[in-house]
Amino acid sequence: MRNSQRGITLLGWVVLLVPIAILVYAGIRLTPIYLNYFHVVKALEQTASESKGETVNPVEVHQSLERRFNVEYVEVPDAKEIDVHRDGDRWVAEAKYEQVAPLFGNLSLLVEFDKVVEFNKGAESK
Repeated sequence: MRNSQRGITLLGWVVLLVPIAILVYAGIRLTPIYLNYFHVVKALEQTASESKGETVNPVEVHQSLERRFNVEYVEVPDAKEIDVHRDGDRWVAEAKYEQVAPLFGNLSLLVEFDKVVEFNKGAESK
């Protein structure tokens, strides 16, 4: 009577672990990009909450974002790239940008971000 082999072979392990390793590596490369995005969102929301009840001035919003980006070490996007505009009867700030995370060789991941924050939700803006 012959014993049947049980378990996984070396080739089986390689086939199993290579895709998992690629996904883990992609996650490692994307982590700083998403942490940067969370800092951008935090700066936008703090700037919006800071201007409650006041008239929104796009120059002051950009200056406030510049200070917050310097404190949080945000490199992308630049504060001047944040679009502050009037949308109907309200002011909004929109951070729309892309970042590329190189993986290996000529393979990269492109991440697109689009965050809109509304200013003066309850106040009249002139």
